[in-house]
Amino acid sequence: MTDAPETTTPETGATHSGFVALIGAPNAGKSTLVNQLVGAKVSIVTHKVQTTRAIVRGIATHDNAQIVFIDTPGIFKPRRRLDTAMVTTAWGGAKDADLILVLIDAERGIKGDAAAILERLKDVRQPKVLILNKVDRVDPEKLLKLTATANEAVDFERTFMVSALTGSGCKDLLDFLAKRLPEGPWYYPEDQISDLPMRQLAAEITREKLYLRLHQELPYSSHIETEKWEELPDGSVRIQQVIFVERDSQKKIVLGHKGETIRAIGQASRMEIAGILEQKVHLFLFVKVRENWGDDPERYREMGLDFPH
Repeated sequence: MTDAPETTTPETGATHSGFVALIGAPNAGKSTLVNQLVGAKVSIVTHKVQTTRAIVRGIATHDNAQIVFIDTPGIFKPRRRLDTAMVTTAWGGAKDADLILVLIDAERGIKGDAAAILERLKDVRQPKVLILNKVDRVDPEKLLKLTATANEAVDFERTFMVSALTGSGCKDLLDFLAKRLPEGPWYYPEDQISDLPMRQLAAEITREKLYLRLHQELPYSSHIETEKWEELPDGSVRIQQVIFVERDSQKKIVLGHKGETIRAIGQASRMEIAGILEQKVHLFLFVKVRENWGDDPERYREMGLDFPH
């Protein structure tokens, strides 16, 4: 990985470090698992599928290892240009990693997108580990069958059974990764949890609040940009963000009756951003209509996606 900052190393003992890609079907629980393993919110989690658009790196320090998680977009059958860009990005992230974690929703089993991922993984040379998620909701006999089926399809080094939501099984996974990654210096400072710029992380938080509030009414082709970020003399920060939608009807949904919806979204986002920054935050949200932004190459670059021609 060429874009990592200068390496840093803890003071004692041999250190391990590496990049671990997490791939799976939409809503398999990848973002929830990354946040659980890192111990902090670095990835957007909503009811809506395909909400992770670009690769988000979460950084976990465990024992003497630094594990850099690449949370890729969910892999699914693309229908539109944005879908194609997200799927290409996901497979690209997997090929850049030292190790691939393949997450399967144990409740849903191996079908549809999950089956297609296993088929394509046969051609991926990186070492692979199987993670069965939501195992607390599935009986043991089904889990054993799932494990056998997946391991027949792909040569997995290990299988872990976890609940990303409760954290069950996650320490065992971290213990394994800390020993499995190659020896080497750390890529990031010890207290850093993500290499996502704060402006972008703030936009992701607002996007999450938007989807949590409006996931049934709003298509996921809305986009948020942090336009201004100003540190004020009193130690607080003033943030101005724009929510871009494709139609006037969507703008009305986001604003809500007498602006109630956008106020609620702004309040929820401001509280979470303030908690991460440990600063008072003044957040101002605006809604603009930008037709067909899904076909604009510049928007893709801002999201860290390659524009598919």
